[in-house]
Amino acid sequence: MRQLLLFAVLQARCCAFAFALVGGIAVSTLLPELPIARYDLLLLYGIGLTLVAWKVGWDTGRDVVVIAGCHVIGLLFELVKVRMGSWSYPEDSLTKVGGVPLYGGFLYAALGSYVCRAWRLLDLRLTGYRPRVTAVLAAAVYVNFFSHHWLPDARWALAALLLVATAGTWVRFRVGERDHRMPLALSFVLIGFFLWVAENAATYVGAWSYPNQLDGWQPVSVAKFGAWALLITVTFVLTAHRGRPTGPVPSAVSPWQTRRRRE
Repeated sequence: MRQLLLFAVLQARCCAFAFALVGGIAVSTLLPELPIARYDLLLLYGIGLTLVAWKVGWDTGRDVVVIAGCHVIGLLFELVKVRMGSWSYPEDSLTKVGGVPLYGGFLYAALGSYVCRAWRLLDLRLTGYRPRVTAVLAAAVYVNFFSHHWLPDARWALAALLLVATAGTWVRFRVGERDHRMPLALSFVLIGFFLWVAENAATYVGAWSYPNQLDGWQPVSVAKFGAWALLITVTFVLTAHRGRPTGPVPSAVSPWQTRRRRE
């Protein structure tokens, strides 16, 4: 039970940026009418939040580069999806491009922040990881989210290939002074589920709206759970390529824990 509670606390710390971002979006819906559009205000808030997260040590400078990459990739994703009518940002904004407010990329930046912080706070290590084939499949997943509007949807085939590519790949993580491990594929599924839960919260507070939510909020389709489980691979590959170690985790406690003991 103690391990589970400590793990929950570490996960909450990993989600600090996401909590602050969604919380800011929720608060923005309660503000009185302002001389600046809500989406524009959220863009300024997202920039300020990124700088604060860097200054207070939530994210390192290296993390910020990855997070910025997730922001750009997310914006490209949004531009195509909004154009195809998958969802929309119905409010007016000066910082809209192709119907997408620039703050929309921060929703993907928050995911990048989560993965970066989890890597550090949980002392993640990979064993049996195949970086090249996983990266190729993650890129194919990203492209398929666009191409399925015109070509056959290959997500199930890609999911099967990812299961094969990650077979034998384990994520080792440390909670307190104990090591645990989990299949990489299972971590994608679990993160995908919680992203689906977060998406329900985000649409509820007006971050964006699906077509069936324009006349009133409705729960997000369960099919989005699988979509997130696949899309997380893109963020994971970007983070894994930061040069983090991929060898076995030593049985001894991590250096920061050793320092803490000495203190």
